[in-house]
Amino acid sequence: MIITSLLDTDLYKFTMMQVVLHQFPGAQVEYRFKCRNQGVNLAAHAAEIREEVRALCSLQFQESELAYLRSMRFIKSDFVDFLGLFRLNEKYITITPLENGELEIRIVGPWLHTILFEIPVLAIVNEVYFRNSQRVPDFVEGRKRLDTKIEQLRADGLQDLKIADYGTRRRFSRAWHDEVLRVLSAKLGTSSSSGTATAPAPTPSGQFAGTSNVLWAMKLGLTPLGTMAHEYLQASQALGPRLRDSQIFAFESWAKEYRGDLGIALSDVYGMSAFLRDFDMFFCKLFDGARHDSGDPFQWGERMIAHYLSNRVNPATKTLIFSDGLTVPRTVELYRQFQGRCQLAFGIGTNLTNDLGYTPLQIVIKMVRCNGQPVAKLSDTPSKNMCDDEKYLAYLRQVFDIPSPQQPAAHSPQASL
Repeated sequence: MIITSLLDTDLYKFTMMQVVLHQFPGAQVEYRFKCRNQGVNLAAHAAEIREEVRALCSLQFQESELAYLRSMRFIKSDFVDFLGLFRLNEKYITITPLENGELEIRIVGPWLHTILFEIPVLAIVNEVYFRNSQRVPDFVEGRKRLDTKIEQLRADGLQDLKIADYGTRRRFSRAWHDEVLRVLSAKLGTSSSSGTATAPAPTPSGQFAGTSNVLWAMKLGLTPLGTMAHEYLQASQALGPRLRDSQIFAFESWAKEYRGDLGIALSDVYGMSAFLRDFDMFFCKLFDGARHDSGDPFQWGERMIAHYLSNRVNPATKTLIFSDGLTVPRTVELYRQFQGRCQLAFGIGTNLTNDLGYTPLQIVIKMVRCNGQPVAKLSDTPSKNMCDDEKYLAYLRQVFDIPSPQQPAAHSPQASL
C-alpha cells in the first residue's frame, strides 16, 4: 500500500473538515482531477491506481493518531470523535482511463465525506506513475540535489530563514518523502514545537520549521503547518448569502470556528486585487497574515505590506507565507527582499519532495461544484484557473470586477501601491 494512514495528508484538510462538520455538514461537492503535463500517459496505470484507492478506503484512524489530533489546541473533541468513526468510501470516487492517455478522476458526494480524498489520491497517482516510469530511481542524484539545497540555506545571513515541507501531494514516493524530512531535520535543525499551525515560532533552534503532513509531523516530532486551501473559499461561492460576499463570508466563518487561531488567509481565489478589497481593516487586524500561491510573489509581498500600512497595521506584526512553486534560490531572494519588514514563512513542495532529475507531474484535484452549482478559482496565474463552466467563470469575473486574460487591468499592481 502507498497510503497506510489517513494522517498521511496535509493539516489544512483537517482544519477545513472541522469547519465543514460544524457549519456545512450537508454540503454536496464535486472534484475533478487535472494533469497539466502534456503527453503523459496516466491511463495506462488506471487499474493500479484504482487498487491503491481501494486500499485507501479500507483505512481507519488509529487510537494513537486520534490522540495526536486531540492534542492540537485548535482541534475540537467532537471532531476527533467523528474521525474515530470515519472511513473514505469508494462509491464517491470514479477513476476512468481515456483513449487519449489521460486519466479522469471524479469525486462526488458529501463534502464532509470526500474532503480527505484529494491529497492521498494525488500522492498515489504520483507514486504509481514514477514507480512504473523510473524502476531504478536515481536516489544518489536526489541526495546530491537535497544537499545542495541545504548548503544554499546555510549561507551567511540566512540563519533566520526557515522553510517548511509542503510536498505531500506531488512527492516522488512515500519513502523518499520520509528520507527528505529526516535529512532536513538532521542537517538544518527543527524549529521549536511551540510554533503554531500557521507559522513557526521565532526561535533560533533550526531552519526547518515543520511539515504540512500530519503523519510525518507526528512520527518525527515536527510542527504540523496549515490553515485553509482554495476549496474552502470556492465552496463559499455556493454556501454564502450572495456571491459578491463569498470571500468575506469564508473569512467570517473561519473566524467563527477558530476565534482568531489559525489566522492565515489565502489570497488568490479571486485574484489579489479582489482579495485586498475584501481584506479590510477588520480582517487585517484579526488574521495573523496571508498566504501567496499565484502571481508574482515580490509584487504580492509589496502590495500586502502597503495594504497593512494603509490600514494602520504594522506589517512587522504580520506573517507573509510564500508557497507557490518555490525553489531554494527563489526562497532566498524573497527572504532578502522582505527580511525585517514582516514575519516570513516559506512552504516548499515539489522542489523538496520530487527533485531527483525527472520531470515532476503537475497534477491537481480541484473542487468544481458545490451544492449543484459551479465554483471556480480565478488565480493570478491564469494556467491555475479551473472551472468547467465558462458562463459561470465570466459571471464570477463580472461580480468581482476581474478582467479576463485578454483584457488588461486598468492599472498595474505597482501602480496601486
